[in-house]
Amino acid sequence: MPFVTASDGAQIYYKDWGSGRPVVLSHGWPLNSDSWESQQLFLATHGFRAIAHDRRGHGRSEQMWDGNEMDTYADDLAALIEALDLRDATLVGFSTGGGEVARYVGRHGTSRLAQVVLVSAVPPFMLKTDDNPGGVPVETFDAIRAGSLADRSQLYRDLADGPFFGNNRPGTDVSPGIRDAFWRQGLEAGHRGAYECVAAFSATDFRADLDAIDVPTLVIHGDDDQVVPFEVGGKASAERIKNATLKVYPGAPHGITDTHKEQLAADLVDFLTT
Repeated sequence: MPFVTASDGAQIYYKDWGSGRPVVLSHGWPLNSDSWESQQLFLATHGFRAIAHDRRGHGRSEQMWDGNEMDTYADDLAALIEALDLRDATLVGFSTGGGEVARYVGRHGTSRLAQVVLVSAVPPFMLKTDDNPGGVPVETFDAIRAGSLADRSQLYRDLADGPFFGNNRPGTDVSPGIRDAFWRQGLEAGHRGAYECVAAFSATDFRADLDAIDVPTLVIHGDDDQVVPFEVGGKASAERIKNATLKVYPGAPHGITDTHKEQLAADLVDFLTT
């Protein structure tokens, strides 16, 4: 299997499909690159080189004891981009992966980038604080951490059966297969890595990172996202990033990579070819 070596020796797994201008896909918590397969296949069959990696501690990448925070995630992404010598690349980040992409720009700049896409992404800053009063209370994330320690298998099942895909909304019936894939990918993550990633996606302030984005940026977010609320995530990011384009999916949940995969794939290709 293909791996790149991070600065601390961690082995980072990746998939590299197709040829053409590179598109690098960063996944959400507690998932891995398998969560991008629909979009990766679509992009690779439409003239792009689609690359997706497993974040450290997730999927097939090494389960390091340390480095389960955004600075290291971003540096791991940089190691991948540099090892493959990618240029004129588009970075696409879903949920936690959106934070990884933003922090990459903050730490490594945009010299290798052509575009950025944030999908249901956690920036600018999820946590409610004195200077971020519209954020999500820490008790929400404490409950996720407690659930992870008590029975993380059931935690992932509950997220998949409920808010992640909006399956708790009247009239919504997300297939058992999609929900089972979420649960499976979650359990493929290491316990420590997945646990520490909760703080990484919830308590990292990405506002300065967004200010550093100086390439065309597309922000996509569902307005019924129960995980990263639209007002906290997509709306606030689009308002902060210079000349960003915001595309709202009416009634859409957090997990639009599955629930709205055809629409998302079409929007990605449209942005990539504009």
